Amino acid sequence: MSDTKFRSGFVAILGRPNVGKSSLMNRFVGEKVAIISNHPQTTRNKLLGVATDKDWQIVFVDTPGLHKPRTKLGEYMMKSANDAREGVDAVLCVVDGQHIGAGDMAVMQDIGRMNCPKFLAVNKIDIVPEEKLFPQLAQLHDCGFDQIVSTSARTGENVDLLLKLLVEAMPEGPKYFPDDMITDQPERVMCAEIIREKALRNLRDEVPHGIGVEMMQIKKVSDTLTEIHADIYCERASHKSIIIGKNGAMLQKIGSEARADIERLLGMKVMLKLWVKVREDWRNRASDLRSLGYEE
Repeated sequence: MSDTKFRSGFVAILGRPNVGKSSLMNRFVGEKVAIISNHPQTTRNKLLGVATDKDWQIVFVDTPGLHKPRTKLGEYMMKSANDAREGVDAVLCVVDGQHIGAGDMAVMQDIGRMNCPKFLAVNKIDIVPEEKLFPQLAQLHDCGFDQIVSTSARTGENVDLLLKLLVEAMPEGPKYFPDDMITDQPERVMCAEIIREKALRNLRDEVPHGIGVEMMQIKKVSDTLTEIHADIYCERASHKSIIIGKNGAMLQKIGSEARADIERLLGMKVMLKLWVKVREDWRNRASDLRSLGYEE
């Protein structure tokens, strides 16, 4: 007789910056609920992604990449990541198969001591030669994980297998969220994150960590049109000119790309108005962190 009990639980996704945690969660959920970019520390807040099937539901807790904080924002991010461990039913640690360094090993050893089912995803295997991947996998079997799966969040390789293993590790439990709910994030937060993602993808390396987005107004003008006003904050006047670009070209590009994604999210036309403002050292001021949504 088959096991028809409904399985449910919470899975924290942990790992170093830029290893593909958010991309994996988006794959599990089947929708884009977390922004992604090639820049480390893209994820700043703990956020939930909900994957549901007829016999199970997993609430994934995506977290900022584990790193040594240098600002109050960094401290907030690390607290958010560490708090995500509390009360979960399983942990998924993610490493980048291109290079598993001392920092990754320290994270894995720490997670390996946790008293819950532990899984390890060796990600980005679509761009790692087998002769480099296999020796790395061999050294990971003593790290305390119940299962190790090599994955590619980009192509989806072995993601279904990993999800199946996670489902099997879930206890019998209730359905925590409705079937059609895929994240706990309010629309205004998701819109701000979409704008930040487009800025991250289009700007130079020295600018992104100092970028924050504050939603100033979301107004539904009609059944088919929403007007959104948002401020993009940066820490230096020189960064402001880069974000705006020559004759406003960069800001226009960021806005155009963000508007397209926000329209898909909201299911209607969007009039998006962006302003760029300088807030020096905002990542170290509690009041600025609160106004941009980074609060306890």
